[in-house]
Amino acid sequence: MTQPLSGKSALVTGGTRGIGRAIAERLAADGARVTVTGTRPGGDAPGGGAYLACDFLDVRATAAFAEDVARLDPDILVNNAGINRIAPFAEIDPADFAAIQQVNVTAPMMLCRAVVPGMRARGGGRIVNIASIWGVISKAQRASYSASKFAVDGMTKALAAEVAADGILANCVAPGFIDTEMTRTVLGEAGMAELAAQVPMKRVGKPAEIAALVAWLTGPENTYISGQTIVIDGGFTNV
Repeated sequence: MTQPLSGKSALVTGGTRGIGRAIAERLAADGARVTVTGTRPGGDAPGGGAYLACDFLDVRATAAFAEDVARLDPDILVNNAGINRIAPFAEIDPADFAAIQQVNVTAPMMLCRAVVPGMRARGGGRIVNIASIWGVISKAQRASYSASKFAVDGMTKALAAEVAADGILANCVAPGFIDTEMTRTVLGEAGMAELAAQVPMKRVGKPAEIAALVAWLTGPENTYISGQTIVIDGGFTNV
């Protein structure tokens, strides 16, 4: 079996379930030494990888973790951890808004900042920030979440412009409706069917499909794609 990431190290935040777990498993299958984060002390790392706990809602803990990441010095960084709190615009709690920006924007920024010096010193690296279709289009009651994902998109574009000459490629992946355990638990079978009906392909996506794209973007075949937001949604945002 070909392992295009053999000899590489990767950090995947929020890598214990759903999309993050699928990404961690795929990168490990491709030969990378994978470290994942979760919020619980002593959590589980898929594929025999390493596990580090960090609550990105905690500003001080996030700053300390970023220092640890700088020492870890991964070849690949995937910022996947995120939170979402839905509310009508007039009822948005400013504390909730700030929390979403802290986890979805500030934490990824700090981790990107932490890994860039090491990547520069090695002459290259790969960064993928997991965005969302709600950072490309939006929807009622998604103002807080959309604000964070549009921000991640802009941040990634600016970062890519600064580091491309150093061989560091930075991109966003924007998933649409994905069949995760959490989504299925929240929506139930009827809700999942309703989502699928809205997608031109008439199905929701699979975490492994997101992981395959991330693996390609972080692998050796990607030599010229940077500063992009790649939407993977079965065509939903185009209809």
